[in-house]
Amino acid sequence: MRKLNLFLILALVFTQPNCTSDKENLVQNNNFAIEPLSRQQINAIIEKNLKEKGSFSWGQVDAFVLWSALQHGQGILTVGYADNPFSEAKDAKAIQAKNEVIDIAVGIESDGRLNAQSKTDTFVVHDPKVLNYIDLRVYKMETVLALKHNSYVRYLEPSGYNYFYENEGVKSSSGCDKTPSTINSADYLVVEPNTQVSWTFYKHNIPQAWSYSTGKGITVGLIDTGVSPDQPLLGSSFNQGYSSGRFIQKYGTFVNSIWPWETKTDGPDDKCSHGTSMAATIAAPRNNLGMPVGVAYNCNLVSYRGTGDVVIDGYHEQNGVAKALTELANRTDVKIISMSIGHIFTIGKVSDAIKYAYSKGKLIIAAGGTSTSFTNWAGVIFPANMDETVAVTGITDGSGYTECEVCHKGSKIDFTVIMQRSNNSDRTSVCLGFYDMTRSYVGGSSVSTATTAGIAALIWAKNPTWTRQQVLDKMKQSASIYPNRHPDFGWGSIDALKAVM
Repeated sequence: MRKLNLFLILALVFTQPNCTSDKENLVQNNNFAIEPLSRQQINAIIEKNLKEKGSFSWGQVDAFVLWSALQHGQGILTVGYADNPFSEAKDAKAIQAKNEVIDIAVGIESDGRLNAQSKTDTFVVHDPKVLNYIDLRVYKMETVLALKHNSYVRYLEPSGYNYFYENEGVKSSSGCDKTPSTINSADYLVVEPNTQVSWTFYKHNIPQAWSYSTGKGITVGLIDTGVSPDQPLLGSSFNQGYSSGRFIQKYGTFVNSIWPWETKTDGPDDKCSHGTSMAATIAAPRNNLGMPVGVAYNCNLVSYRGTGDVVIDGYHEQNGVAKALTELANRTDVKIISMSIGHIFTIGKVSDAIKYAYSKGKLIIAAGGTSTSFTNWAGVIFPANMDETVAVTGITDGSGYTECEVCHKGSKIDFTVIMQRSNNSDRTSVCLGFYDMTRSYVGGSSVSTATTAGIAALIWAKNPTWTRQQVLDKMKQSASIYPNRHPDFGWGSIDALKAVM
C-alpha cells in the first residue's frame, strides 16, 4: 500500500474544504495508508476556526482531522447520540441510538469477532446514566466515517486529545499559585467583627447590601480545583464570627491519571489554589480573625474538584466537570453554579451537562476568559459562550469600561466586575489564601465570576421564592448599563445594594 504524501494531505485540509468525500473514498477503498496530522497541525486548524468563526467545535472539521486527533488522544471518541443531550430515564429511542452506535464501532473495530459481553468490556470506556453520550475506544477512520454519517449521532469528539499537551506548564500555571500575597493596606477595609473587606466589594456596594441579605439559606455550587484542606475558614471554621448555621461540603470528580480507564478520583482537596480562591470569594465567613470575607458570607457552599487547573483540557477533566454538573443539577437545594473554568473550544459532554443543569432551574455563571500567552487572541470562551450560562468578565477601576489585563470581552458577556486597579495590574481582589491565616490577590474573569455568583446568592436569599429568571432580571436591572447593552461588556457592573433593596 502506498502512503499519501503529508504535504498533499495538508493541502487537502487547508485549501479544499469540500474534499472530505474524496478522502473518505480513499480510505473506504483501502487505496492509501494515511499518516495522521501532527498536534501542531491539528491545533493550527482549531485556531484558524476560532479566529475566522469566533468559536470552534469538532463538528467543524472532517473525519480525517477527527481521526488524526484520536491518534494523539489514546483513541477515546465521545459520541453524543439521540435527539436530546440528556434523558433522566432513557426511552426506547435513546437506547436504540446508543446500541446502534456501539454496534457500529464494535463491528468495524473488531471486524465482528467479539461476542456481546466483550463489546462493553473492550470498547465502552464510559456510559453515563443521564447524559446522552458514550465514550468509546476507536482507532480506525472507517469507524469515524460511519459514525459521522449516522443519523443518531449529534457529535463526535476526540475527548482524549489535549490542546495544551505540549504546553502543560502554561496551561496549569493559569490560576495555580499557593504563595500568599503581600496585601496593600489600601486594598481592604476592616469591619465588624474584625474582618477584611476587599476594595472591589465596595465598587459594587456589596457591604451596603449586607444590611438586607447575607446569602443565608442559599446553596451555591462551585466547580473548580477543589478547596484547600489547610484553610480552616473554608472547613472546620466555616461558621465563625458573623457566619453561622450553614454548611460547606466538598466532593471530588476529577481523576488525576493519564489513563482514560482509571476511575478513582483523587478527592476533594485543592492542589492548585484556584478553587480555594473562588470558594473564599463566594463564601468565606465574616470572621473575627482579621481575614478577608466572602460576598455571601452566610450562604452554603458545595465544592467539586472537577479539574486539576482552570482549563478543561483532557479526558478526565471533561468527565470530572460533566459529572459535577450532573450531581449539582440533581440537588434541589443548589440554586447557583459558579464555574471560573473553561476552554477555548466547545466540549460536547460538558455542554450536555450544562443543558441538563439548566433544565433543573440552575443559574450557571461562567468565566468569560482569562488569557494565557497561547489564547490571548480568543474571544469569550466555553462554556461562558453558551446561551444557558451567564458570562462574566473583569474590568479595571478606571473611567469607562476597560477589560482587565488578562480578561476577555465580547458580545456574549453579560456582566462585568471591577477587580483590578487601573494603575497596578497586580492589585486585584483580596481573598483568603490557600493556608491558614494567609491572604491572596486573585484576578481575572475567575474572581469576577465568583463575585457575581455571590451577588446572585444575596439576591436569591432576599427573594427565596423567585425563579432563576427573576433573579437574572434583577441582576440586569441593577447593572450600570441597563437598559442598554454594551457590545463587549453586556449589562455592565451590578450594584448589589440596588439589587437587594
